[in-house]
Amino acid sequence: MKYYDEDTVYFISYAKLPTDIPAAALHKVVGIGLIINIVTGRIVDVSCTLLTQEAKDFMKSILIGRNLHEEDIDDLINTIKLRYHGYAQKAVCVAIKGSIERYNTWKQEQIKK
Repeated sequence: MKYYDEDTVYFISYAKLPTDIPAAALHKVVGIGLIINIVTGRIVDVSCTLLTQEAKDFMKSILIGRNLHEEDIDDLINTIKLRYHGYAQKAVCVAIKGSIERYNTWKQEQIKK
C-alpha cells in the first residue's frame, strides 16, 4: 500500500464514455482521481478507470509532477489532447478538468476558513 503524507488530498471526477468503445462495456464513465499536495500544488499520483494498464500508466506519466498552483487547466488539457489519442480522449479531459475544478473550489473554501 502506498503512503501519502498529510499534505495530500484526493479528488475524483467522472465523465461519460462514448458508447462504441470497449471500455464502455465495463464502465459507462471514466473516472480520473488526482492526489494533490496542497502545499506545493503538485499532482503526486493519479487513478484512472481506463481499460488497459498502458493507458493508465501513460495518463500517470503525463499528469504526475504537474503543478496545479502554477499551471493553467487549459494548458494541462491541451497536453492531454496532444498526447493521448484514445477514443475516450474527450471524456478523460472532462474528468480531469472536473477533478481540478473541484480541487480549486475546495482550496478557495479552505482559505476562507
